[in-house]
Amino acid sequence: MGRTTSRKQITRIVVGESRIRREDALAVEEPLEIRVGGAPLSITMRTPGSDFDLAAGFLVSEGVISHGDQLGAIRYCAGGPVDGENTYNVLDVTLAPGVPRPDASLDRNFYMTSSCGLCGKASIDAVRTRSAYSVADDGVRVTDELLSTFPERLREGQATFDKTGGLHAAALFDTSTGELLALREDVGRHNAVDKVVGWALKEGRLPLSGTVLMVSGRASFELVQKASMAGIPVLAAVSAPSSLAVDLAKELGLTVVGFLRGSSMVVYSGAERVVPAQVSPESRKQESQKQESRV
Repeated sequence: MGRTTSRKQITRIVVGESRIRREDALAVEEPLEIRVGGAPLSITMRTPGSDFDLAAGFLVSEGVISHGDQLGAIRYCAGGPVDGENTYNVLDVTLAPGVPRPDASLDRNFYMTSSCGLCGKASIDAVRTRSAYSVADDGVRVTDELLSTFPERLREGQATFDKTGGLHAAALFDTSTGELLALREDVGRHNAVDKVVGWALKEGRLPLSGTVLMVSGRASFELVQKASMAGIPVLAAVSAPSSLAVDLAKELGLTVVGFLRGSSMVVYSGAERVVPAQVSPESRKQESQKQESRV
């Protein structure tokens, strides 16, 4: 679906200089109702696109499924206004035979905003879902040099952000090759992550050992939780993590990197996974010469 942006009339004002009336592109935000077996589970505010990935990733994050063969089918339901036109804002997920329905005690309130993936939880304990995968056992290592390239590559892939300036993004990178495996955008950072995880589930890639999840905003508790549920050992963000995110990451054995900008970063947990890049003798000599020239 090509409904990621919408044209709206705006007035651009430069104080003391000009007032210009024109059209501008805004990121679309619409509700998506997720049903399981016909029964409503949750509504989230999201940017349309990769909705099936979003639903699949959401179910992984909630601990409902952890393998692709546990997912039966996903389809759009009629969800239009009075005239009956389908808005493609209602999804129904069919689980594979024998897969239990979501535990009612862990259900979210029926509505979630795009800014908070945990707002509907009954308590903070309810989100400490047990993951099918142990990230603490992942012996992955990533060089600081390779890690420092991820924010720019994430930004280069944000096509809708370029048009609107109003979307979060999440990307999955392979730590051994540096390959960008998947990138998704959304008004909600948790939705962008769910879309990436849902893609991985459908591709049969879970658990996502040996990968880095790179996000465009801050590293929150919910994103650490989602990374753990997908078996992702390293979460990197261009902004700061929260204290609760770091506490949970240490508890789970997950690496959290914040303020990843340019050649600098701050590692808040699991620093042993971020290793120095191998420096060649020639590079070391050139750097030494640069230092001497500054003296």
